[in-house]
Amino acid sequence: MENKETIQIDRRREFIVSLNVDVCNAASIAESVEQLVSAGNGGYVCFSTVHMVMESFDDPEYAAKVNAADMVIPDGMPLVWMQKLAGGKSAARTRANDMMIGLCKLAERKGWPVGFYGSDQPVIDRMLERVEKDFLRLNVSYAFSPPFRPLTIEESNEIIEQIQAAGPKLLFVGLGCPKQENWMSKNTSELNAVMFGVGASFDFFAGNVKESPQWLGRLGLEWLYRLWQEPRRLWYRYLVLNPRFIFQVIRQLLGRKKKR
Repeated sequence: MENKETIQIDRRREFIVSLNVDVCNAASIAESVEQLVSAGNGGYVCFSTVHMVMESFDDPEYAAKVNAADMVIPDGMPLVWMQKLAGGKSAARTRANDMMIGLCKLAERKGWPVGFYGSDQPVIDRMLERVEKDFLRLNVSYAFSPPFRPLTIEESNEIIEQIQAAGPKLLFVGLGCPKQENWMSKNTSELNAVMFGVGASFDFFAGNVKESPQWLGRLGLEWLYRLWQEPRRLWYRYLVLNPRFIFQVIRQLLGRKKKR
């Protein structure tokens, strides 16, 4: 598929360290998604966290892929605070899992088929079980857990063909950062689905991992809860990347003051 037309979405973005992050909320995101689906050209949406900001800071090629997304949604309070400091009064945090559930409800109302790509098969199975209970009229036209290894060209092409044949309007991609953003950027020209890189949302939705209490998230402390849950996997992300992010934020804020 070539020469896909792009749709222009009215939005305001604020630059945070390495990424241009949309000032948005759940309602404006849903409205933009409807525009993208109506256009029929697909697209992709990233949910930005401190982790993604720092991955982008360290890898300009990755940053370019994220910044090229149709939306870059703040899924972390530090990003929202930065937007508010820059004058984005309507800035709000939108968690990937909450938005995935909200978009499944929207798809159910609109009659849009959806798809899930990522994680492992037991998680996919539990997700489908929950869909059957919570979304009685939702059409899941595609659900697949890819191998945990680099795919061959033949396997990659077959997966794209299968997704196109299944025809989901919304495709939720749970491969983790930065793998899912690289995958969406690579395949957006070949797919008509609007894709969402939702990371750990598959595990949350399946009930594998317990979500942080809302009040901790509002305080910007969800990372502490996640670290307590999975210290071996997440220690670098939170104990190394978070302090580096704070340092870069201070540099950015001091740079703004100098320009005044």
